[in-house]
Amino acid sequence: MKKLILSLLISSLIATAGFAAEMIKLDSGPISGIQAEDLRIYLGIPYAAPPIGNLRWKAPQPVKPWKQVKLCKAFGASCPQSKGENVGKTSENCLYLNVWTPAKKDNEKLPVMVWIHGGGWSQGSASSTGDGGSNLFGYNGAKLAKKGIVFVSFNYRLGPFGFFAHPQLALESPQGTMGNYGFMDQIAALKWVKRNIAKFGGDPNNVTIFGESAGSIAVSLHMISPFSAGLFNKGISESGGPYGLEYLMKQADGQMQKALSDSQKFVKILKCDQAKDPIKAMRAKSSAEIIKAYPFSLNIRSGPVFGPIIDGYIIPDNPQKLYQMGKNFDLPLIIGSNADEGNLFYQQMSVEKYKSWLKLNFGKHADEVFKMFPAEKNEDVKPAYDRVISVSAFTEPSRFVARSRDGRKAKTYLYHFTRVIPNDFGRFVGAGHAMDIFYIFGIIDKKLGFSDVDFDLSNKMMDYWVNFAKTGDPNGPGLPLWPSYETKTDQNIEFGDTIKVNKHLLKKECDFIRQIQEY
Repeated sequence: MKKLILSLLISSLIATAGFAAEMIKLDSGPISGIQAEDLRIYLGIPYAAPPIGNLRWKAPQPVKPWKQVKLCKAFGASCPQSKGENVGKTSENCLYLNVWTPAKKDNEKLPVMVWIHGGGWSQGSASSTGDGGSNLFGYNGAKLAKKGIVFVSFNYRLGPFGFFAHPQLALESPQGTMGNYGFMDQIAALKWVKRNIAKFGGDPNNVTIFGESAGSIAVSLHMISPFSAGLFNKGISESGGPYGLEYLMKQADGQMQKALSDSQKFVKILKCDQAKDPIKAMRAKSSAEIIKAYPFSLNIRSGPVFGPIIDGYIIPDNPQKLYQMGKNFDLPLIIGSNADEGNLFYQQMSVEKYKSWLKLNFGKHADEVFKMFPAEKNEDVKPAYDRVISVSAFTEPSRFVARSRDGRKAKTYLYHFTRVIPNDFGRFVGAGHAMDIFYIFGIIDKKLGFSDVDFDLSNKMMDYWVNFAKTGDPNGPGLPLWPSYETKTDQNIEFGDTIKVNKHLLKKECDFIRQIQEY
């Protein structure tokens, strides 16, 4: 099945290789791309200087300007990462972005949608075409662009390259900060969009950022980062909120002390801890050596974990606290989760191991969690695990964000995705983590087992997303009404075998998780 998906996606990419698209003059230099059907496609545009050598573990720097026309007809290298994703060539020289535009002229002011890929902050790529992780399905922006938007995707530094923290790095920084380089890359990409997207017929004042998993968490962080202010106008969060990742990776709660501890462990793993200048020694290591020392897994329970850090600067405070206090941008937002998020992360375990896992993740509340998500027999463990992960890491954080924004001028729209693909893979994962990507990007093919129901659902979901990017309201002709979220009505829309409005999404379970949440 995965090989078939990959083959179809590669074929679709090859099919886009048409005539050369017209030259565009960016602020850094001229580029040309591909003219494919009614779209112009520009792939592998550098948006920042290569973060190599002494620029490893520094904020992204401006790209060096060029005078000759740069051919942007192929994706740039993906950022270094452990195996598990089919992301092609990897290199630290990876800060590239891609644009699909249907605009015929540069003054059309089309809405812009900027995609932030997922992968646990340690895997993935804007050019991912399949075979593993949250990027199983590929991110070809053509079908969304054909609905009247300019689509942008980009790479950002991952894992230890993106989120390594060390006191020596703080001394190098004019602001005294460390870590969050991958998140700063995202900000640099959004700044590039602000400066250049009008050249592609896009409106720099109508930008929607959207992402899935880690990309969804990124959206929630951009909503609170002062350095993201003014760079986007709307957000869409698919399976991820301002907290919850710690239930998959215990250390990933953003605390600076944990980040420093994990980074010190990493320095020791690479045998640089006794060096006179540890950072110089770390920068002398090859990217291959660094990746070898970081065998990333979403179920990792020992060794270092790298992700966004509450540094008091880029991320000014605990995100959950800031949302609770209403300190997030008053911008339109879509946020939601899938029904069976946990299945993709499940590893076979007995009832006793399940109880141990609950103890590790929920501490003093473990017994209460077991009562809410019980498993009497070993065969009960998988659905129980699926349920507890789905609620604690995805559904409750999504509802929390929606509730925290109640009463704001900008509206919030809550959804729940429940459609199960009618094939063997779908029956295995259910409405699992990242399954919505098939529908959002229109990757629907009867050869993969999809039915007419899936084609219709995909088309409607794309319309909701594009309508939202255009106006801040997902509703439009031919679509079931999607009411904005209010705590008193507690409504959400369900994307399943049919599209319908429900109330009180997993209320008992979400209320329980909310009660035991701490920050």
